[in-house]
Amino acid sequence: MKAAVIVFPGSNCDRDCKVAIERSTGASVDMVWHGDTALPAGVDLIVLPGGFSYGDYLRCGAMAALSPIMAEVKAAAERGVATVGICNGFQVLCEAGMLPGALLRNERLKYVCKPVELEVTNAQTRFTAGDKGRREVAMTVGNGEGNFFADEATLDRLEGEGQVVFRYLENPNGSARAIAGIVNGAGNVLGLMPHPDRAFEAELGSADGADLFRSALASA
Repeated sequence: MKAAVIVFPGSNCDRDCKVAIERSTGASVDMVWHGDTALPAGVDLIVLPGGFSYGDYLRCGAMAALSPIMAEVKAAAERGVATVGICNGFQVLCEAGMLPGALLRNERLKYVCKPVELEVTNAQTRFTAGDKGRREVAMTVGNGEGNFFADEATLDRLEGEGQVVFRYLENPNGSARAIAGIVNGAGNVLGLMPHPDRAFEAELGSADGADLFRSALASA
């Protein structure tokens, strides 16, 4: 199995993701620079990590969404390759049009960094099958613009089609309907604000994030 972690200027969780995937799954992980124009051959999982790509200029994720490598990320996702955007990576996926909605400033206009409990709203996705039917998992958030927003029609569609994957038990940032993570219509692109890469071993307070990476690669 092979994974690729995309590195943008300002990414600061890229190494965290690499270590989390390697230790959780044993897969090989390539670090792919944003200016590259090709992904490694045979990649089974693409991860867009957290951080502050391009210093969050314009809007979080807006400039990263136009990086050269994103054309290949989109093409791979369209072929069905599992793709995960974590925190800033979720913002990039929305800005790139790969997921609906947008991430706005947190409701109280403050950076929030703390452990969070999540409801697994859809346990049948390729990213949650490894939770083995558990309905709650624990991860960590660290963001200033993690407030998920979409119009009511889009929210209703996401809910109705099972695209809401994770929901906060206690909403830390004002996200619409307490949504913490969603998938695209095809089910192979996941965006979430909580960090599975900061919750992949018990020593970190939770090992639940490891199941997300294992599930994503097992589905390949």
